[in-house]
Amino acid sequence: MNDLLKSVEAPVNPNIPDLYPGDMISVFLRIREGANERIQEFRGTIISLSGSGNNEGFMVRRIASNGIGVERTFLKRSPLIDRVQVHRRAHVRRAKLYFLRERTGKRARLKQKFNR
Repeated sequence: MNDLLKSVEAPVNPNIPDLYPGDMISVFLRIREGANERIQEFRGTIISLSGSGNNEGFMVRRIASNGIGVERTFLKRSPLIDRVQVHRRAHVRRAKLYFLRERTGKRARLKQKFNR
């Protein structure tokens, strides 16, 4: 039975590092427009990790123009993700950072984690 389940699973994307809530990341996506293909960057903070196996994903929140928050969910095993860059890691005390939805400006900042 396990062999059957493993044959259906998507391959792991090697361009995605270990991710944690509070990380400031850039997700580079392959966007297809007609016959052309380009790479688009989505830069924001990870507010949640969810699922496991094929359903494993992460939700990224960024502030767009006029202070409007935009959240997007990505699957870790998606072939559309070109690469993920981690810019900084934050010290957080919870797994889901949904409280950032109500905060703007300086109140929405997270303390940076330093490797000591």
